[in-house]
Amino acid sequence: MALLPILIYPDARLHKKAAPVDCVDGAIRQLAADMAETMYDAPGVGLAATQVDVHRQVIVIDVSEDKSKLQVFINPEILARDGECEGEEGCLSVPGIYDYVTRSATVRVRALGLDGQPFEIDAEGMLAVCIQHEMDHLQGKVFVEYLSRLKQTRIKSKFIKHHARVTA
Repeated sequence: MALLPILIYPDARLHKKAAPVDCVDGAIRQLAADMAETMYDAPGVGLAATQVDVHRQVIVIDVSEDKSKLQVFINPEILARDGECEGEEGCLSVPGIYDYVTRSATVRVRALGLDGQPFEIDAEGMLAVCIQHEMDHLQGKVFVEYLSRLKQTRIKSKFIKHHARVTA
């Protein structure tokens, strides 16, 4: 396994849409393993392949307290949504920034597992939020895009200035 570099907002590659996975093979399983290691190391509770500059529809999530329940979703799609909840979100691609986002309270999701077989789950709470957040990444959307234009501009400026200092 390997730690992968995480793209940092406002990197344009974060806005690229991910392509579906045609075949769940050894390369995809290795990608998921590397993504999981990267997510745990960061530390985070979810990571989309887009965030590590691999534009394939793969997400890894582990919302358990002890980090023992890794879930991998390949080509995920939301089949149903219900309710609404607002909660504070953060993102490994937007480190140190947290803000409130409104999401569906529950979702029914279909995806492929690491074995290439389809499965469906009903998710609520943090898992539902995390799935929606990571699926947004696969569509080229970062959570700050749910915020006001003013907040987006401030966040983008902060990261551009930080990047300029680091690379100077």
